[in-house]
Amino acid sequence: MDVRTREERLDAAQLGVELGERATLVQFSSAFCQPCRATRRTLAEVAGMVEGVAHVEIDAEAHLTLVRALGISRTPTVLVLDASGLVVRRAVGQPRTADVVAALGQAM
Repeated sequence: MDVRTREERLDAAQLGVELGERATLVQFSSAFCQPCRATRRTLAEVAGMVEGVAHVEIDAEAHLTLVRALGISRTPTVLVLDASGLVVRRAVGQPRTADVVAALGQAM
């Protein structure tokens, strides 16, 4: 997962759901993306293990304005947000559970 070099912040209005109390895992997916399914399972599992962490899956095709604003070019793309919605990490492709947990450690 890459550390962000410019500040990006997302809020509940942009995501369509409330942010997690401690952190939020935002997954950009597309309908026919095989790795997106495995990513969904991994992020849901991690969010279920760590109190105060939310997992939000966004259909990239249905949210093109947000995708363009964030420079999302492939799915799955995962953004790790801190409690205030600041993007602290970004990963493209299917993440490993250990990497997600480590990124959450940085966000919290």
